[in-house]
Amino acid sequence: MKISIIGTAGIPSKYGGFETLVENLAKNKLNDIIYTVFCSMKMYQNKKKCYYNAKLKYINLSANGISSVFYDLICMFLSLNSDIMLILGVSGSLFLPVIKLIYSGKIITNIDGIEWKRKKWNIIIKNILKISEKAAIKFSNNIVCDNQGIIEYVKMKYKKEAILIEYGSDHVIKSNIVTSNNIYKNPYAVTVCRIEPENNIHLILKTFSKQKIMNLLIIGNWENSNYGKFLKKKYINYSCINILDPIYDLEKINYLRSNACLYIHGHSAGGTNPSLVEAMNLGLPVLAYDCIYNRYTTENKCLYWSGEEELLKYIKEYKKFNLENISIDMENIAKRRYTWKIITSKYEDIYFEIK
Repeated sequence: MKISIIGTAGIPSKYGGFETLVENLAKNKLNDIIYTVFCSMKMYQNKKKCYYNAKLKYINLSANGISSVFYDLICMFLSLNSDIMLILGVSGSLFLPVIKLIYSGKIITNIDGIEWKRKKWNIIIKNILKISEKAAIKFSNNIVCDNQGIIEYVKMKYKKEAILIEYGSDHVIKSNIVTSNNIYKNPYAVTVCRIEPENNIHLILKTFSKQKIMNLLIIGNWENSNYGKFLKKKYINYSCINILDPIYDLEKINYLRSNACLYIHGHSAGGTNPSLVEAMNLGLPVLAYDCIYNRYTTENKCLYWSGEEELLKYIKEYKKFNLENISIDMENIAKRRYTWKIITSKYEDIYFEIK
């Protein structure tokens, strides 16, 4: 079976959750599948032809931002000889009505979160994304959502049934080495995310700047937006806040996460977030922004906050809470739900269903 994967920056993974998903689908495949993965030429100096037996094809466009629409369109046209197009995200779904006229294979779309709700988009892009979402749901053979909250949204808004497939997290391995660097000595909290308004980075930084109980280690793509540049400049000199650029070395980032005493998760939009389930797999006590997606992901078993006062209270009084039990609950949920064997099996079940 020939399957084209469309909508990512490519593999080896060096960008985000979808890229990690694709890498692990290829690595852990259970059946006779030939994956073709499209990659952004701009992301890779070393252009491998094959990775985990997946064929790699390079497109000379960025896979992100407004150019992602045309990036996905080109990938779709280059996939017309495949048995299945697995489309990750809705950027290029605007063109699915046309693609369906000339493509005889099966289209599976993972719509990601409710992309048009993200604060970073202007009104024009929001409307384009709304149309793309609608096209994805109407013209795909199967819709995949990574969170029960998104499943319910699709059912309520479009009267369509979607398939729940979350993310794996067992590619991260706990590192119990204790660092001697003063900056990272306990107690410290850690956050790993894209620096975007809906991830409440401004609120997290403001809260930590008002206390001296605990350090914050926050890792993200600060230079990719004015929002990130502003926050980095504002908080870079606070002694209790340690701002780091993206880290793609899995061993290094696992080490930094594993030795934290708290994981701060500020995402308010989207679905099941990869960095959250990775933190859960590492057995970190989680303080998550209070929204339906995070509650589904953590099964209502971590600590939740929705504003500065709540988060500050948790930080100042963290010793009063049973963090050990939260840690155990998070790890148990991850081992039960967020493994790549489970995720791979669910995707392959859809591939081999009758159209």
